[in-house]
Amino acid sequence: MDWGSVAGLALALVGVLLGQVLEGGRIGSLVQPAAFSIVMIGTLGAVLLQSGLENFKRGLRMAPLAFLVPGDDGDRLIHDITTWSATARREGLLSLERFLAAQTDPFIQKGLRLVIDGIEPYKLRETLEIAVGAYETEQRLAVKIWESAGGYAPTVGILGAVLGLIHVMENLSDPARLGSGIAVAFVATIYGVGFANLVFLPIGGKLKMLVNREVMKREMLADAFGCIATGDNPRLIEERMATYLQRG
Repeated sequence: MDWGSVAGLALALVGVLLGQVLEGGRIGSLVQPAAFSIVMIGTLGAVLLQSGLENFKRGLRMAPLAFLVPGDDGDRLIHDITTWSATARREGLLSLERFLAAQTDPFIQKGLRLVIDGIEPYKLRETLEIAVGAYETEQRLAVKIWESAGGYAPTVGILGAVLGLIHVMENLSDPARLGSGIAVAFVATIYGVGFANLVFLPIGGKLKMLVNREVMKREMLADAFGCIATGDNPRLIEERMATYLQRG
């Protein structure tokens, strides 16, 4: 668990609630189911319409990653790449067959298979770069649902405020119902702006950073497999791969 992300979200929420209390308001006055329904359902509907069902579901499944510590397997990858390159140079490309079964990452399996099959280095690089590009596009479309939610939520909050004011105008003759209408009007705006800037956009930014890191890792692997296929010196390949980690 990334406790920094959890603490950041908690701190943001506490700041809003503390401000409400210091202003003399009640926390309970911010609990408005009608306003919450307008903002959340309206925002989700708009995002689903824009992104499509598959990207929407993929983006939701990525959300927990924003609160998990990203794995740092760079050193292990460099060690593996160095081992593969040294083995291939010493025993030939077919010797990499024994490393294939132990891999669980489909991209690494694909790269090793292309090297073992003796694909020309430029063709191998081209194939892997296409795979990296397809992965990046897919992941960015999924992450975009959070950025889109951050854009739609404030506007839907304003829509909720207008609906609340309409409710107020319809009940001017009944003072007992004016309070709930005004509450919905203002709280809907708070929900829209709050969820956008404290939840949706930060999650989108965190996921975008994770996608960038994964794309860089795949670019590094694609470069490594091309170097192995070319027969470059293992020490040179190791130094080349270390440059990627410094860049990341």
